[in-house]
Amino acid sequence: MNKTELVAAIAEQADMTKKDAEKALTAFTEVVAKELRKGEKIQLVGFGTFEVAERAAREGRNPQTGAPMPIPASKAPKFKPGKALKDEVNR
Repeated sequence: MNKTELVAAIAEQADMTKKDAEKALTAFTEVVAKELRKGEKIQLVGFGTFEVAERAAREGRNPQTGAPMPIPASKAPKFKPGKALKDEVNR
């Protein structure tokens, strides 16, 4: 499912226009990104948790030459599904 299909499904499920559904989806993704950038965690009970995972600096290898190279520390968004979502997927 791509963004257009998701917007159409949200619009149909929530009985709203596609334009309003797209605004809501865009607002949701922007708020999640903004909060994660600040280091906050977003918990949606029954659905899951969005949070930031810290990756430590480490040494990797260049795949072409095999030479060691430093990989800097970074942050990555992470989603942990909630029990209700897991149960729904496994039904």
